[in-house]
Amino acid sequence: MPKTQHILVIRLSAMGDVAMTVPVLRAFTQQHPKVKLTVLTRPFFAPFFKDLPNTSVFIFDDKQKHKGIFGLYKLYKELKALNIDKVADLHNVLRTKILKLFFFNKTFVQIDKGRAEKKALIKGENFTPLKTTHQRYADVFIKLGYSLDLSNPTFPKRQPIPEVIVKQIHPSNKKWIGIAPFAQYPSKMYPLSKMKEVVSNLNMHFEVFLFGAKNEAEQLNTLAKNLQNTHVIAGQLSFEKELDLISNLDLMLAMDSGNAHIAAMYGIQVVTIWGVTHPYAGFTAFNTPLKNHLVPDRTIYPKIPTSIYGNKYPLNYKNAAGNIEVKTIVNTINTIVNN
Repeated sequence: MPKTQHILVIRLSAMGDVAMTVPVLRAFTQQHPKVKLTVLTRPFFAPFFKDLPNTSVFIFDDKQKHKGIFGLYKLYKELKALNIDKVADLHNVLRTKILKLFFFNKTFVQIDKGRAEKKALIKGENFTPLKTTHQRYADVFIKLGYSLDLSNPTFPKRQPIPEVIVKQIHPSNKKWIGIAPFAQYPSKMYPLSKMKEVVSNLNMHFEVFLFGAKNEAEQLNTLAKNLQNTHVIAGQLSFEKELDLISNLDLMLAMDSGNAHIAAMYGIQVVTIWGVTHPYAGFTAFNTPLKNHLVPDRTIYPKIPTSIYGNKYPLNYKNAAGNIEVKTIVNTINTIVNN
């Protein structure tokens, strides 16, 4: 009887990038049910993978145990004891390049991030959609010798609704809309003054849940003020319970940020708002049509995308996302949810 293959999958950060691995790994486990996966990632992201069959999580501790070159060697020794056959490096950074040296006797494939194509996109030399990050992840497994088709995805069941949310909402026949208005860089955010208008409009017809970090709760409370059907989630739930709530949404409205990818990994419909970044760079939400990604008018902001991550932009582009009209966002959401 042939030995069960065991693949180490590496993706250490960031939240959205790790979330994007989930639908790819789900497809892989369905198409290759006899292959075992071990995902090397940070402890915060472990709940992403809790329902994937034949998949376990190995915690990367860069603060203490796995810090520095000696820590990485210790990590290698720990991973070696798991009898890894092949390595799928979905991160391709200095740390994983060092691990590759340690795994010199194993098949070790690293993601092609398409840096040259992305550079050309930013320069305006080739304004066409690039390969998605999900497909770049899939290509790693294909290079390892496994077929992988992402065209017919399945998604997990809705998780139990957290009790604190049940008590807040009581019986409600309204659809549930999640909104995550924040992003790593201000240049990727819709102006909060306009987002208040979006929330107010949606509040009339839906139960609205506002997501963000605990230190963003005060700003979210301002958005929710005097809106009976709008609920601030920041600081109320553990991360795992937030994921359970997201799995019950009818739609998530997010920036070009991790929340869009988290919702998409559950099969939740997603609408995204983009500022100085652009969907063509390949970071669109999984299984989401391009029309759901709302972008500023490029006749007004012709240099978009000014960067891949939103950290570089001309000063007058900082509020480019505000070019998208409130009614465009609201109408897009209404059309999707009501259909």
